[in-house]
Amino acid sequence: MDVPEIRYARSGDVSIAYQVVGDGPFDFVWTPGAPSHLDLEWEDPERARFYGALASFSRLIMFDKRGTGLSDRVAGVADLETRMDDIRAVMDAAGSEAAVVCGVSEGGPMALLFAATYPERVRALVNYGSLPRFVRGPGFPWRSPKHEYLASYEEEALVWGTEESAREWLESEGLDASPEAVHERARKDRLLINPGAYAQLGRMNAEIDARPILSTIRVPTVVLHRQEDHIPIEGARWMAEQIPGARFVELPGGPHMPWLGDWESVVAAIREFVEPVCLEDARPYDSVLATVLFTDLVGSTAKAVELGDRGWRELLEQHHARIRAQLSLFRGVELDTAGDGFFARFDGPARAIRCACAIRDSVRELGLEVRAGLHTGECEVVDGKVAGLAVSIGARVAAQASAGEVLVSQTVRDLVAGSGIDFEERGAAQLKGVPGEWQLYAVASVA
Repeated sequence: MDVPEIRYARSGDVSIAYQVVGDGPFDFVWTPGAPSHLDLEWEDPERARFYGALASFSRLIMFDKRGTGLSDRVAGVADLETRMDDIRAVMDAAGSEAAVVCGVSEGGPMALLFAATYPERVRALVNYGSLPRFVRGPGFPWRSPKHEYLASYEEEALVWGTEESAREWLESEGLDASPEAVHERARKDRLLINPGAYAQLGRMNAEIDARPILSTIRVPTVVLHRQEDHIPIEGARWMAEQIPGARFVELPGGPHMPWLGDWESVVAAIREFVEPVCLEDARPYDSVLATVLFTDLVGSTAKAVELGDRGWRELLEQHHARIRAQLSLFRGVELDTAGDGFFARFDGPARAIRCACAIRDSVRELGLEVRAGLHTGECEVVDGKVAGLAVSIGARVAAQASAGEVLVSQTVRDLVAGSGIDFEERGAAQLKGVPGEWQLYAVASVA
């Protein structure tokens, strides 16, 4: 089969390779799991057959994740928020306003976060052979401990691209492991990703934890999982139970890769779920996952007395201008300004933290100190603004901050794992009007 045209989408300073196949009545974004390579995918008859089946009823949009295939190699470990934003960049480049978003294996959490953050752009969510996190954690016993997971990736990286590694994979999937097949598999592995990037991919995956956002997903969702997949089906079933209204479909047999084994049942399950949803009128959503930021000047009354009305007004104008410049730089949306405080929303917690720190440093040049608080949660959307309990929590977190401090909730800290942002514990706090105790963390450093 001829390879569909490959194009590039710009996501920040990284180029993401993508291609569009088919011209069906709705868009279908395939978020891959293991490293992919858009040129090589179509050389594999099983994969080409599978993708062709998806493209027979949709406009299929495929891409190589950053660091793999034809997309740019990247330095460091990108956080989930950054990788999720690659989906948005690819959809924009492909002219897709809304689509079915399918996350496969390690691509699953990217799709989960995208669906929670941009529900207006997701007609339906499909999660196949995946979990919200890939290492064991409190309340999540279905994977190996983090140190074991990382050790296994490092060991695999040492032999990545060799015939030894290729033979082991082919045999584990029940595929032809003849010398010719092993040689070809090893060649393709070397083109998919290099050993260093493979180890880095493992480090990325070890930091993922999408559990905090599962309950905020409101789009029609189906979780597909094969009974004999090496990824435990119990964890996938648990994940589906946390997503409001999600359907769990247990598929017989194995293996992990959807284009192998009974691939037709995978395609049929996807089509059966998404076609009725996509052929209906899109429904509006009145809630989104958002990160809210509150800032407040410290000692403003004393400063106003010192400067007098005119001097204070001029300084406040500079303060506002600097904050708005940082909001624009980090894609924040100003929602309200009350005196010397700002209220803004972001589509990612790491961007919100970096913006808060930049605001603090910028206004400090004016001789001013701010405190800032952030929280991520499900927010009601009313006339373009956000409201609800998550907003109240954000305001209360800000009230707990000291001068020059950027304080965040545990939800924010959990979602930015792997972003290079470090925190110091501030202990549990009672937030006025909010039930329970809340663990708070101060931003210590931002990479």
